Amino acid sequence: MSFLDILRTAVFALRGNWMRSALTSLGVIIGIAAVIVMVSVGQGTQQEIDKLVSGLGSQRLDVSPGSRRGPGGARMSSSSFFTLTEGDVDAIRNEVPEVQYVAGALRGNTQVVYAENNASTSWQGVEPDWFAINDWKIAAGDVFDAQAYGGAAKEVVIGDTVRRTLFGDDSGVGQTIRLGRVPFTVVGTLEPKGQGGFGQDQDDIVMVPMETARRRLLGSMGLPPGAVMQIALTVADARDLGYAQTEVEGLLRQRHKIKPGSDDDFTVRNISEIVATRTATTNLMSKLLGAVATICLVIGGIGIMNIMLVSVTERIREIGLRMAVGAGPTDVRRQFLAEAMLISLIGGVIGIAIGVVGALLVGKFSDLPVALNGKVVGLAAAFSIATGLFFGYYPARKASQLDPIEALRQS
Repeated sequence: MSFLDILRTAVFALRGNWMRSALTSLGVIIGIAAVIVMVSVGQGTQQEIDKLVSGLGSQRLDVSPGSRRGPGGARMSSSSFFTLTEGDVDAIRNEVPEVQYVAGALRGNTQVVYAENNASTSWQGVEPDWFAINDWKIAAGDVFDAQAYGGAAKEVVIGDTVRRTLFGDDSGVGQTIRLGRVPFTVVGTLEPKGQGGFGQDQDDIVMVPMETARRRLLGSMGLPPGAVMQIALTVADARDLGYAQTEVEGLLRQRHKIKPGSDDDFTVRNISEIVATRTATTNLMSKLLGAVATICLVIGGIGIMNIMLVSVTERIREIGLRMAVGAGPTDVRRQFLAEAMLISLIGGVIGIAIGVVGALLVGKFSDLPVALNGKVVGLAAAFSIATGLFFGYYPARKASQLDPIEALRQS
């Protein structure tokens, strides 16, 4: 029998009991759709992690105030005191050669006003290296000069969200805005970054020189002289990050006169460790989702095998007649294998369609990131063909091994 004859016979056999064929392919449909949706979600999540890495930097350390024991041994929160200073920043810069950039920062929230437009946003008081550490690029205007940092100039660099809120399509460079009650001149605008790895709007921000923030925006907080709320640093070589972290921790313990065995009054956060943990968690979830999808496919394949075994039992006399008129075991095996693969292939096509639509709906109506690509669809199609071939072989082989005479005796 030619390939077209085998295909025509398989289609005719499946059409004779189309409802059973449709139900048989249901398991493959669900399995393939599950593969596409789950793999797409997994890849989308991985892309979000890559964005997080690029946004935070895999060669970065963040130092923040820790917590210490208060009266009676109660642990005080890090917001109740300030243990980091500009002297710590200078010491890290001068005594840890692996550090490429280091900067302290202050932060807070304020209302920004321009004419009739206003918005609530966050501000940061920064030092020169802050822009390089966070990969901030200037869209219009310029960053602060040395005189602005040293003289507490009332200048501000604004994020893209703030720019659009206050100025629409204009850059706003040279305009005067108010942060609270203090007027500032816009000297630059930042290129947009979009949503951060933790879901925050990175462009909803304004930046001022460190000393300006200390004098103009934090005057009522009673901040200790020279205190900073955060220190951020990067190393030139990612391989030096662990060593640099150890050196920074030792340097700060020495500067803060922390005795051996006592708790640190600061916390060093290694961004690469956070990203690695999140990546490992995502990979584990992806494997779990892939296992669920595989189970769905196996169940669908077992369904195909069971129905094909039933079909062989029901069509024993037909098989005997085919062999009696000249069909060989190979022809019978090919016919039943073609039926199994056809069921699986049709289920795969329908499953691919449902999976693509399902992935698009998940991306539209949920917070889960989705990344669809042709490789996922091709993988799903290959799975559907492999399922039919694997689970259809045994029933086809069983049919081809029937004795023609015994088969003809079946009523």
